[in-house]
Amino acid sequence: MFKLKLPTDPRWANIAEDNLEEILTDHAWCEQKAATNAIGLITMVPEHTEMVTELTAIALEEMDHFNQVHEIIKKRGGVLGRTRKDDYVNDLYKFIIQGSREDYLVDRMLFAAMIEARSCERFRVLTENIKDEELKVFYRDLMISEANHYTTFIGFARTLGDPEKVNQRWEEWLEYEGKIIQSYGNKETIHG
Repeated sequence: MFKLKLPTDPRWANIAEDNLEEILTDHAWCEQKAATNAIGLITMVPEHTEMVTELTAIALEEMDHFNQVHEIIKKRGGVLGRTRKDDYVNDLYKFIIQGSREDYLVDRMLFAAMIEARSCERFRVLTENIKDEELKVFYRDLMISEANHYTTFIGFARTLGDPEKVNQRWEEWLEYEGKIIQSYGNKETIHG
């Protein structure tokens, strides 16, 4: 569906499962950052009423996911921990075109779509490879949500720019992400 160039090695799930408290804390903060990103996008497209409505729903859903992860952490006797730096997201951000307003907005939507696509793929890897039954179900449900967010952000990009150019730019994003993801997949973080 996403045409990611490099799939996550299933052994990454073993790294994650060996330190669930860390992966859960990192995941919670990823959800908070996704909500913040959606809110930031609202400020960039206030004239697009349907987008504002959908971005508001995404922000609320991402904060609900944050809360769900936090509840799992508490139930397991842990604490949230401090926010984590996400090098993968920072590397992706460098690829955003800083040109015209249209190019920038399209790329911000594609940036969000890419994060959702990789997160969805990572949740699938967790669902298929970890032993923790509660988390298998939890990550399967979130995988579906991330796929929906990916589709929404791609659709927004195609609304904001020429669909053919957006599709071409998405292919460039896939190539870029395929190169940077080679450096990741060896830490107990969602994108690490």
